[in-house]
Amino acid sequence: MKYSIVLFYMCKLIQLFDCNKSDSVSRLENIKEEPIYNLYKREDNERLTSLLTAKTQYTPCTFNNCSCYLDVILKDLEPFKKGITANMLKSAKQKGTRYILIGSKLYRDSYCMFPARCSGIEYFLLKIKNKLPDLDMIINTRDWPQVSRFHGIPTPVFSFSKTQDFLDIMYPTWGFWEGGPAIKLYPRGLGRWDIHRKSLTNEYYEWPWDKKKSIGFFRGSRTSSERDSLIMLSRESPSIVDAAYTKNQAWKSEQDTLFELPAEEVSLNEHCRYKYLFNFRGVAASFRLKHLFLCGSLVFHVGDEWKEFFYSSLKPWIHFIPVESTASKEDIR
Repeated sequence: MKYSIVLFYMCKLIQLFDCNKSDSVSRLENIKEEPIYNLYKREDNERLTSLLTAKTQYTPCTFNNCSCYLDVILKDLEPFKKGITANMLKSAKQKGTRYILIGSKLYRDSYCMFPARCSGIEYFLLKIKNKLPDLDMIINTRDWPQVSRFHGIPTPVFSFSKTQDFLDIMYPTWGFWEGGPAIKLYPRGLGRWDIHRKSLTNEYYEWPWDKKKSIGFFRGSRTSSERDSLIMLSRESPSIVDAAYTKNQAWKSEQDTLFELPAEEVSLNEHCRYKYLFNFRGVAASFRLKHLFLCGSLVFHVGDEWKEFFYSSLKPWIHFIPVESTASKEDIR
């Protein structure tokens, strides 16, 4: 598979999502509330300096073809600039599901580890197949990226999320259509970005900033201990933040919810009733992040290790408040 074919495929796929439209992210400058800070306090001064610096340096991206994500695509394809060999493809076949496009006809391995995820991938591939050349590629449907930066040869595997320790090629996740995390509220898995985008936009108008509750909010399962600090802060100071653990498929006992009964799930639409929304990584990058921005709330994005293809267009202190993944209760407070 040629480098140029991969680049062409990524551009066509990303064009389906228009993730850079102005209604898809909240700008901090649109949040209207009297600032509370003390210029003589070191932490407040540093945050204010970061905010002012970010606003000075920020230039909005004008979406034109793949322009807003071209740097991401080129960086991910850099290891394959001299071409993709048969040995690379052979190695890649063990790391995901194989898709072949010949004469605008799409073929897939008979076995798919996660059928709903493959269905989400195929929905979009079928929409663009007539615009693509013949190709042979491996798409990873697992949560975890597959191509280590430090071991073995680079292999062309598409994954929805990764850290800097991996060489996978990022692509828009299957969850834009179906196959996202399955919970009681979304038993078939979080998906249908087109529907959620409309419903959350409606909630944005239903819950303008001055009607939202002035506390932080989080609901989710304990897929990462990075979430513990916020949960414990909520138990100590419920007037500051409402955060609790819910069940997931792996729940076995109250130990999995920090020794309290699991909370009820809360729909994405109900998140829009709160001014401050927290986003954490799960097993990999969080599926919820893109939804939270549509509420018009202030998003606190915890950690910067895990990425999706569009994260580079989101700027700290412009689109979200950055929080260290190691933040303690006092740091968050």
